[in-house]
This record gives sequence, C-alpha cells and structure tokens, in this order.
Amino acid sequence: MTTMHSPALEVAARPRRRWPKPTLLIGLALLLLLLVAALFPRALAPFSPTDFDYEALLKGPSAKHPFGTDNFGRDVLSRVIYATRVDLQIAVFTTLFPFIFGTLLGALTGYLGRWSDALVGRVADLVVVFPFLVLVIAIVAVLGPGLTNMYIAVSAVGWVSYWRLTRGEVMNQKKAEYAQAGRVLGYSPSRILLRHLLPNAVTPAIVYLMTDMSLGILLGASLGYLGLGAQPPTAEWGVMVADGKNFMATAWWISTFPGLALTLAGVTFSLIGDGLADALRPRT
Repeated sequence: MTTMHSPALEVAARPRRRWPKPTLLIGLALLLLLLVAALFPRALAPFSPTDFDYEALLKGPSAKHPFGTDNFGRDVLSRVIYATRVDLQIAVFTTLFPFIFGTLLGALTGYLGRWSDALVGRVADLVVVFPFLVLVIAIVAVLGPGLTNMYIAVSAVGWVSYWRLTRGEVMNQKKAEYAQAGRVLGYSPSRILLRHLLPNAVTPAIVYLMTDMSLGILLGASLGYLGLGAQPPTAEWGVMVADGKNFMATAWWISTFPGLALTLAGVTFSLIGDGLADALRPRT
C-alpha cells in the first residue's frame, strides 16, 4: 500500500523563511551611515572642528557652511561629523562593561541561587533605590568630569538591568529538560552554565543592549550639557547643544543640528533593538 503525498502538505511542512523586519534593515543602514561618519570624519568634514574663524561668527546655513557657524566661527557641520565618533564611543562604553559584568553575574547567581543570589540582590536593591541619573551625576561629581569617569559611573550603576534579565532567564532555563540531561550525563556546572544555559538566556540582554545604547548616547549628551561629560573643545553633541543654548533666538542652528543628530542616533539603535527582538524571538 502506497502513501499519497499531497503537494499542499509538502509546502505546509517546509519551514517558513523569516525575513528581517524593515525596522532592522533601516536601523542597520542608519548605523552604517553613522559608522562612516565616525571612521572617516576628515574625508567628510569640510573644516576642522576646532579652528576659530573670527570673520564667520554666527553665520547662518549657507553653501560654504551648510549647518552654519557657532559663536567662535567654527563650522557646525564639521563639529557634528567629528562628534559622531565621540558619541558612538559613549554608546559602546556606557553599555559594554555593564552588559558583560551584569550578564555574567546574572548567569552565575541565577544558576547557583541561595546565598549568592540573595547577596547580589541586596546590592542591586541598594543601587536602584536612587534614581539612575542622579546617582551617575553624584559619582561623576565625586570623581571629576570627563568621559572616563562617566564610563566608571555608568558601569557602577547600569549592570543591574542586565543582571536581572539574565538571572531570570537562567533560572527558567536551568529547569528545562536539556539542562537536566546535562546533569545526568555528568557535565560540570561550568559547562552547563557557559555552553548551554547562557547562550539560551542572553537574548533578552542583547536586545536590551541595543536600546540601552540609545539611552547611553542621551546620557552622555546630558552629562556633556551639564559640563560633566566630554570637555570643550571636544566636539560632542551634548556639548554643542549647551554651547548654543544662549543663542537660540539669534542662531538656532548651533543647537538644532546636534539635537537632530542625537535624535537620529537614538532612533537608529531603537530600530535595531526592535528588529533584533523580532529576529531572535523563538519561532512557533
């Protein structure tokens, strides 16, 4: 007796290919644009970002200066382009160290549980008692203004979110059948944790990392605006917005174009995070 195969059933049995969401593709395209500006600022910027031109003070957008000039005669377009490297550096270093430390600590405490989980949990509760931005500003004020101290302050506070995400996922994953099978086969706890549990539990932290990068850029700009982040004459979007706050009525372009660049960077990482959340979502 032969078995009849239906073409419709064969088509239904094939796994459906999941194409990347348009948001992910748009986000990656915008990120490529930002990376080109960060890696090749000299090729793109028409002028030096720090040279003064006292004959071109507060000039509006024109063919020579498309984004105008500031109160020192510096070309705003050139400063926006050069600031891309600084702000992308802020996005990476304000999230990379909290991501690594928080993820590894969350995996360890989620797997071990008991006293280690309780101890780290109390420390995390102590950190989140204070508002995030207030605590970062307080640490930077103690250490002194500058990008390095800002990275230290954010790392000391920002690891909690990654710890919570990874801890919760590891606690769920260690109850799964594959983790129990690893114990039966005699795998060491470190092998089960690092080679099996962590790769399956790190997805939410990766998605959050992309969103956190946009928040890191905004945080760096906020601290730069307050004089606690990048220091003049370094071109940084937050510093540029602060430089133009006293000229909004007469020279709106000084703050407007860096603000638009901040918005573009924030949207870029938000789109990538949304696209990754869909791409890494388990298929049904």
